[in-house]
Amino acid sequence: MKCIVCVKQVPDTSGKVAVKEDGTMDRASMDTITNPDDLNALEAALKLKDATGCEVVVITMGPPPAEGMLRELLARGADKAVLVSGREFGGSDTWATSYIIATAIKKIPDYDIIFCGRQAIDGDTAQVGPQIAEQLNIPQITYVQKLDIEGDKVIVQRQLEDGYTVVEAKMPVLLTAIKELNTPRYMTPKGIFEAYNKTVQVWGFNDVPVDAEKIGLKGSPTNVNRTFSPEAKGKGIMLEGADKETVKTLIAKLDEKHLL
Repeated sequence: MKCIVCVKQVPDTSGKVAVKEDGTMDRASMDTITNPDDLNALEAALKLKDATGCEVVVITMGPPPAEGMLRELLARGADKAVLVSGREFGGSDTWATSYIIATAIKKIPDYDIIFCGRQAIDGDTAQVGPQIAEQLNIPQITYVQKLDIEGDKVIVQRQLEDGYTVVEAKMPVLLTAIKELNTPRYMTPKGIFEAYNKTVQVWGFNDVPVDAEKIGLKGSPTNVNRTFSPEAKGKGIMLEGADKETVKTLIAKLDEKHLL
């Protein structure tokens, strides 16, 4: 069995978010972290490795510094790492990104499960994982909160707003993980030492057979028109007291805003 885990290095949005004039994030000026949901995806693959001895390959698209993130994931237990990196890929929206990553995955033969995080904290679209599945023409199950393997199929609990549903699919399949699926493990001293004896493969534009017209800003069917911070809401009106007049005032205010 072979598992591929798609990961993303994202800006640490707990700090200042910088934006370029073209509407894209100025990632070079921001601190970065591994996308949190992607760590749950990796942990799911590593649990399968613990149980079956399967191979775990992590893949990301990003600038050269993303190699550091991949080495951290190797230190957590991944076996191989692939960095898809090139200026030609810059500015790609979710569709172009999924096209690039899916094309790169086609160079990794005989995979059984592709794990992705539910969504990335920088875009919050939850689109890239499902789009990769569509590009590869394989089944997908999103919002996975529990996973079991039986023969050549996966049986998962897919989280809903008011519960869950059980879904089965044959492998190869793409799954998107949520935080309820597991608790990501930490790096170990032994894992850190071994991570630097492993090779991170770097695939550039000439290594991934993509159509240049379908990538980057020019190949993206969507783009960011503008970004802004919403205005802070006011404090609101505070009513004190439990007498009839206060109740009448409250009812009048709610009626005025057509809430009654």
